[in-house]
Amino acid sequence: MNTSIDASLMRSSGYSIPQSVIAFGETLVDQFRDHNVLGGAPFNVACHLVAMGSHPVLVTRAGKDDLGDQLLQAMETHGLDRRGVQRDPGRPTGRVKVTETERGHSFRILSNQAYDYIHASLARLVGMSVHPRMVYFGTLSQRGNSRRALRELLGTVDARVFLDVNLRDPWVDADTLRWSLQQASVVKLNEDELLRVCHLLSLKTATPDICAVELISGFDLERLVVTCGAAGAWSIDRAGRVESVTGPALPEVVDIAGAGDGFAAIVMLGMLRGWSIVDQLARADTFARALCQVEGAVPSSKDFYLPFIRDWHLEADLTPV
Repeated sequence: MNTSIDASLMRSSGYSIPQSVIAFGETLVDQFRDHNVLGGAPFNVACHLVAMGSHPVLVTRAGKDDLGDQLLQAMETHGLDRRGVQRDPGRPTGRVKVTETERGHSFRILSNQAYDYIHASLARLVGMSVHPRMVYFGTLSQRGNSRRALRELLGTVDARVFLDVNLRDPWVDADTLRWSLQQASVVKLNEDELLRVCHLLSLKTATPDICAVELISGFDLERLVVTCGAAGAWSIDRAGRVESVTGPALPEVVDIAGAGDGFAAIVMLGMLRGWSIVDQLARADTFARALCQVEGAVPSSKDFYLPFIRDWHLEADLTPV
């Protein structure tokens, strides 16, 4: 079964196109000693969404180099819409140097990469053509000229905005966080990031729940989603309603890389499909735990997604025109 959905095929078959998402930001290649792994949170999120039947468009910039060619090939393999990918003739595709140490892997995110220079006018044109129901972005891609492109994009579309904070040192600053929160409808972050964000913004940081209330009231957020690793996740909305989920202990943890991106993708999918908050959290937590039991942020086989598509009845979400 091919779990990705081709828009032109759906039109010809009499079905409406799934609600679309623009994922804005970095595409990265993690460069290990003996192999490369394509990634970046927007790329990971888009891969999960398209596998689940939604129609994400990745707005990013890659170099005119071998790694950029690999990125486009990977997007084609995953069935991603490539209209938002820009090519930079002078700057390299984003890279992260990964070094093995006694304490695990260390990561050095290189600066002055192609994704730091997403062209604003081109991003705006993609927004005008896609008419997304939701825009996803984080903080890393705002360290360079791409910040202007994000502003242009958000100013063009009428969409809910999903901010996945994803703090990445040393590119963390209060001004970027403050502006990002001002744009957001829903914010997702982990408990450590929650406390750190509140500290950077000089908000009350006594406990995570106090921090959450401060952020929601201070930035008029619709909802805050907080992940707690193996302990599950919780959410609070502007009315103060709290929902939480816990999951079973994992029999084996193979790789936690990208689990947060998977969680974000399923919450977004649930928002688009109209799931309850509890279902969004529970399904996102289940999906993230499953990701931790395979290698890599994005499974290489579409078979990984089939149980979720079946159990969540995603095929039934395609409605005739």
